[in-house]
Amino acid sequence: MSSSTVISTTDNITLVTLAGFPANVDSISHIFEAISRYNINIDMISMAPTHGAFTGLSFTISDSDLIDILAFTTQLKRETNVNVIVSSVNHKISVYDPAMKNTPGIAAQVFGAITGTNADIRLITTSEVEISLLVTEADFDTVLAALQKAMA
Repeated sequence: MSSSTVISTTDNITLVTLAGFPANVDSISHIFEAISRYNINIDMISMAPTHGAFTGLSFTISDSDLIDILAFTTQLKRETNVNVIVSSVNHKISVYDPAMKNTPGIAAQVFGAITGTNADIRLITTSEVEISLLVTEADFDTVLAALQKAMA
């Protein structure tokens, strides 16, 4: 990691995973459209590789929207065969570095830094310049300290 690396955190994050979700753009669009009607802001989004016609779709929201997302997912379970998994009180740790775009090995440094923490990483999302990890409350301090130490 370089001198331009910035680590930021967000707490009180709920992870929602829709397992056995139809792997087509129309279904994905429909889900996010329906969630928007609950006035829920979505942050991280990750889709697993498809298995035939189905996939796993995960996204995060604020814990403050937990009641609304539970109302939505309860209705979704009644109408579909999608398996819904909800996990709240998580933390997002983001490692941002503009050098990531053209520097090989930064992902290796990030994951190398947390090797040995035995952390429960719930979700990973990336962009050209950022790696975000969703971790449990129990693992947050350990993972954050390991990343900060690697930056020092």
